[in-house]
Amino acid sequence: MKLKRLLFLTIGCICLGLGCVGIALPIIPTVPFFLATVFCFANSSQKLHDWFISTKMYKKHLESYVKKEGMLLQTKLTILTTVTLLMGVGFTMMMLKGIYVPCIILAVVWICHVIYFVFGVKTIKKK
Repeated sequence: MKLKRLLFLTIGCICLGLGCVGIALPIIPTVPFFLATVFCFANSSQKLHDWFISTKMYKKHLESYVKKEGMLLQTKLTILTTVTLLMGVGFTMMMLKGIYVPCIILAVVWICHVIYFVFGVKTIKKK
C-alpha cells in the first residue's frame, strides 16, 4: 500500500511540474497535467489533494470543469490551440516521411478533440 501511495505521489509531482512548465511554454498542455495531478494526489495523500485544489491555478483552470459546470472560453481556446499546434507538428513530420496511416489516425483524434471541446464542454462566462 505504501508503494502505491509513493508511485501516485511521484507521478503527481511530475505532472504538476509539467503543468507549471506548460503555463510558460504553449507547446505543453496545462490542463491535462493538472487533472492528472489532482487524480494522483487524491490517491496518494489527502493533504496534498486539499493543497492542490486550493491553489490559484486549479481554481482558474480546472475547478469549474471538475464541478461539471464547464470551462472558460479562454481555457478552451488555449487547450485547442496547444493541441492543434502539437498535433500539427507530428502530422507534418509524418507526412514528410510518407507515413500516411498514422496521419489519418492523428487527424481523426484531432477532429474528435475539437468536437468534444466545442460541443461537449459547456462554455461559461468569467465570474
